[in-house]
Amino acid sequence: MIYNRLVCGTEPSKSVTLLAKTKELQKTDKEIINLTGGEPDFPTPKKICDEIARQLAAGNTHYTDSRGNEDLRIRIARKLNEENHAPYTADQILITPGAKMAVYLAVRALLNPGDEAIWLTPGWVSYPSIVEVSGGVPVAVHLNYEQDYRILPEALEAAASDRTKLLILNYPNNPTGRVLSGPDIEAVSSFLRNHPDVVVISDEIYEKIIYDGAQAVSMASFPEFFDRVIVINGFSKCSAMTGWRIGYLACNPELYRVILKLFQHTISCTSGFLQKGALTALDCAEETEQMRKAFEHRRNILVEGMQKIPGVEFVSPAGSFYAWVKFDTAMSSEELCLDLLNKAKIAGVPGDAYGEEAVTCIRFSYAASEEELERMLQALNKYMTDKRKEERQ
Repeated sequence: MIYNRLVCGTEPSKSVTLLAKTKELQKTDKEIINLTGGEPDFPTPKKICDEIARQLAAGNTHYTDSRGNEDLRIRIARKLNEENHAPYTADQILITPGAKMAVYLAVRALLNPGDEAIWLTPGWVSYPSIVEVSGGVPVAVHLNYEQDYRILPEALEAAASDRTKLLILNYPNNPTGRVLSGPDIEAVSSFLRNHPDVVVISDEIYEKIIYDGAQAVSMASFPEFFDRVIVINGFSKCSAMTGWRIGYLACNPELYRVILKLFQHTISCTSGFLQKGALTALDCAEETEQMRKAFEHRRNILVEGMQKIPGVEFVSPAGSFYAWVKFDTAMSSEELCLDLLNKAKIAGVPGDAYGEEAVTCIRFSYAASEEELERMLQALNKYMTDKRKEERQ
């Protein structure tokens, strides 16, 4: 049997695979500290769950408008206008089963076979795979750790060709926690002016999880690029709704019609009762802020603790809930991850899963309890201290 070659040639998601593997290992070894997943460890806010219960009791379990619930689309459009300064209307919003599906729909609708999509590394593991299964060619722009992963205009230009159709941005970033700076925005703007046919996917799923007064800026807020930007967002990270699978995209009307056709022929619609829960989630600012503050406190615990550990470097992230940690070692990130799991019982995701090839980094999620993070710091300190002693012998 010959299966689809594009799908068969795609690597499985390392983050999803490692999360499943670590959970399986924890069944027999409770000491393993699982910091692989990109999932808030908080319960979904009660008022959201209560609304879902009401919707189920009312029988809201049937087909819905393919575009999504009108009240939800109106509310999201208002949110994008007021918070992101991106003037979308409700007719430009599509409700999807998760932000990941929104990324796939956008890429699949945009790319023709052989079209190229630029993605920035370190970057989310699924971008290149989604491009590949859509018949496109992912082109990595390797940002530099020593330059704080700043976007350089010359790096973007070097990656461009006459087949470039798409630029994928993810800020706040998974895995580094960086947000778009002024120079980053200038670099992207210059590139888009030089390449007027390139479309931008702006994955803004972590926009609510930012620290120290940082700003999450959307490229859709700039009028000259507005029609060329597809905003992707959802409720998994800001409302602890990862398992609910509900997200959305916003784009120009012409592209919207193409994406909607693909959506109708594949998924039909997003669950109606879940959409009512999402509508409630948009008014859970207090609960979202409580989670954000907790993540910020945990980040600070790691920043302080990592400073005392030999051979590691952790630059405080401005957003998301990931510790992107650089190690002073000759091992690859994959080798180091395996060694940490075996000897220190710490599970993270290797940096090469995110396209980081120049230095050895591991992503640890701090969507975990303070107790687990303290245990992790103690175990990591012992591991690195023992390793330094071995190297001196």
